[in-house]
Amino acid sequence: MTERGDDRLLLVKDLCKSYGGLNALAGVCLDVRLGEVHAVVGENGAGKSTLMKILGGAIRRDSGTVFFKGHEVEFHTPHDSIRAGISVIHQELSVLPKMSIIENIYMGRMPSVMGGVPWKRLEKRTIELLGQVGLDINPHLQMNDLSISQRQLVEIAKALSKDSSLIIMDEPNSSLSEHETDTLFALIRSLKERGVSVVYVSHKIEEVLRISDRVTAFKDGAYVGTVESASATVDDIIRMMIGRELTREYVPNSSHGPVLLKVKGLSGGGFEDVSFELGRGEVLCFAGLVGAGRSETMRALFGADPIRAGEIEFEGRRTRFSSPKQALQNGFAMVQEDRKRLSLFMNLDIMANIGMAQLPRIRRGLAVDRARLRELSQRFFAALSIKARSAYQAVRDLSGGNQQKVVLARWLATNPKILILDEPTHGIDIGAKSEIYDLIRRLAGEGVSIILISSELPEVIAMADRAVVMHEGRVAATLPRGEITEHTIMSYATGNIGGKPR
Repeated sequence: MTERGDDRLLLVKDLCKSYGGLNALAGVCLDVRLGEVHAVVGENGAGKSTLMKILGGAIRRDSGTVFFKGHEVEFHTPHDSIRAGISVIHQELSVLPKMSIIENIYMGRMPSVMGGVPWKRLEKRTIELLGQVGLDINPHLQMNDLSISQRQLVEIAKALSKDSSLIIMDEPNSSLSEHETDTLFALIRSLKERGVSVVYVSHKIEEVLRISDRVTAFKDGAYVGTVESASATVDDIIRMMIGRELTREYVPNSSHGPVLLKVKGLSGGGFEDVSFELGRGEVLCFAGLVGAGRSETMRALFGADPIRAGEIEFEGRRTRFSSPKQALQNGFAMVQEDRKRLSLFMNLDIMANIGMAQLPRIRRGLAVDRARLRELSQRFFAALSIKARSAYQAVRDLSGGNQQKVVLARWLATNPKILILDEPTHGIDIGAKSEIYDLIRRLAGEGVSIILISSELPEVIAMADRAVVMHEGRVAATLPRGEITEHTIMSYATGNIGGKPR
């Protein structure tokens, strides 16, 4: 006797997955019916992509069960999942840029006829697949000659080529135009008519309700609930996604000064026509979903990435930084999201990591003045309550929260006027979060202007004096303190204002 009803193709029960003690999934459940379009929604970090990677065989679950076509399954590799009848279009496209469309679609499963590849047959079939996703292009083109949206559609064509019973689409229209999205939806409807089930993962709630039969919401790696799309509203789904009690109250910052930074019409890679102002001692939060362009905007402002257009005025002067070094010299500092890859020297000790941005100032000739370095590191070691045996301990041996404190100490040592924090509490425990929140408030009270990028809505609500919400590379809204709510932020971030997409 199986664990499914007659109309269930997929049944997931109590799935768990953790990374380094942090729960990515905590007892997640999902069931998908035959010929159903089932949407999965949730905030950033809700566990959606982790579940899809498990179903696609890219990662292994820690516990829980998965039934597919009535049988319990466990996929050790993506090939196991494909053989069972599941195709996954991952959010991070897995293309081979210097190979042709044909080679990308059939890579790893090229047919052979008498020792050779039947290129003519594959060319004909590839043209048919591309036509189904609305692409009229040469199948021999290399992937690096295609636009992002074209690459996305090729990935969908690749999934179609496998004749799967279940196709999982993780943010499939994140790079598609409105016309291309309409083509995708027509394709999904045709798959449904053929009895193929589709799991559709998306942040775009209005589109989710338009294309799906049912919607399942996750929050913080856990299952929230499942509703029929026909009877649900955008507000219903948003409430499921963000339904939590806030445990922190906003502490007003009364020390705001005049405008320190003005940004007008800033455009570059991943963002367009971004404008905002930042006051002295203000905490300005940037909210939005993954891919909204928040980090890209700040990297360009900090001189790490090029700016295509726009104006920056700092302390009343027009400026534009050509490098992070120049930004630092002018009183800017930036803590990037990926601290291990972009900020920390994991094999060096705490003292060396803290002093890294100050090396030009603490040199004595060609050598580092060890006494000054020790004094600098000890000062911030104590000020930030970094928990370690000593300042000589290797950063790799610290907890995530203490590693983040080391990064903060490095940039605070430069005495910044503007401090940009990109997801500063990502992956750290609640105790370390509380300490970082207190530090941000203290810095703002001392007149440091803070730009805080955060995907955690309670964090934005707890910390923001104002909030800039971005959607698909543009500013969707700038909210004063009184209008900063989870519902309002999520509505603008998903492009769903008044139940209609922006």
